[in-house]
Amino acid sequence: MPSRRSFLGGVLAAAGCPSLGWAAAGAPAYLSAARNGQGLYVLIGLCADASIAFSIPLPDRGHAAAAHPTRAEAVAFARRPGTYALVIGCAQGVVLHRMRAPAGRHFYGHGAFSADGETLFTTENEIATGAGRIGIWDVTQGYRRSGEVASGGIGPHEIVRLPGRDRFAIANGGIRTHPRTGRQKLNLDAMRPNLTVINGAGQVIDKASLPNRLHQNSLRHIAAFADGRVACAFQWQGDPFAAPSLAGIYTPGAGLAAVPMQDDVLYGLDGYAGSVAVMDGYTMALTYPRGGAIQIFDTAMGTDTVLRQMDICGVAGAMVTDGLGRVSRIDHTTLEPLAQHPLAFDNHLVLIGQEE
Repeated sequence: MPSRRSFLGGVLAAAGCPSLGWAAAGAPAYLSAARNGQGLYVLIGLCADASIAFSIPLPDRGHAAAAHPTRAEAVAFARRPGTYALVIGCAQGVVLHRMRAPAGRHFYGHGAFSADGETLFTTENEIATGAGRIGIWDVTQGYRRSGEVASGGIGPHEIVRLPGRDRFAIANGGIRTHPRTGRQKLNLDAMRPNLTVINGAGQVIDKASLPNRLHQNSLRHIAAFADGRVACAFQWQGDPFAAPSLAGIYTPGAGLAAVPMQDDVLYGLDGYAGSVAVMDGYTMALTYPRGGAIQIFDTAMGTDTVLRQMDICGVAGAMVTDGLGRVSRIDHTTLEPLAQHPLAFDNHLVLIGQEE
């Protein structure tokens, strides 16, 4: 498959590696985990024209990645309930650090950097109690763990930094799991998802939930608008014939509200939104891989457009990826194919060097 860099193996001490910007890694605009044509798992850097800047092997299936705001470093997270995360020097194709979840914890597959890039926050499960935790890692000390705080709920999945500040939104999915039972959901009757906002010190700024009747609408993925609102994507755990809207918006000071979806759109989505992105100041996009669709919401006009593509899931800005290796560009009404690679892109596409 096309690549301008190969994996060199081993662990390279950060002190021995000069700090390089993203231009040195081929100027990628996006990151995605994927499986290549040989069945191996890789981290892919995608350029804005859909070409591949780099492909770096992973030891197992990845889920999402966190891109350092200035340096060509990416933290690739294992799929839940994984316990590893690799800090990869994308310009050199080397592993700079290997992060391990502490004993009694596992990662949920997502993380976010502070604005200055000196701290990494990771979503984690406290296995014994099911409590959600946010791990805090000191980037300046070689990604050394420096502490943790409560996530504000159970099952924290995605965490994103709100633009222009060190405030972080956390999607607490509400679903308790345990590594002994794999991905089995243990508390569907009692689950209580929420969106929690914390500051850089881990203090809770706000917490918001949907109405109690929607307590089985698991909040999994989020993306931030420039004005502090948060676009939300849900995965319904209740009666499949009674699925509510899978889209929502959190507004500071006004809470979390569902965005209306028509029944004829909901039908066939299997109650499952895979990813969400903010395209501009008022437009957001949700992907539905099980339904082969992407829905684009104009939040200013209150309108939406549904576009169809099989196994579509990764979305960031105006770019989407799917499990068949296709990369496409979207606008408010159309989907434009750009390239197809011998890859199966995984669930998420992550922007580099800019804020959603």
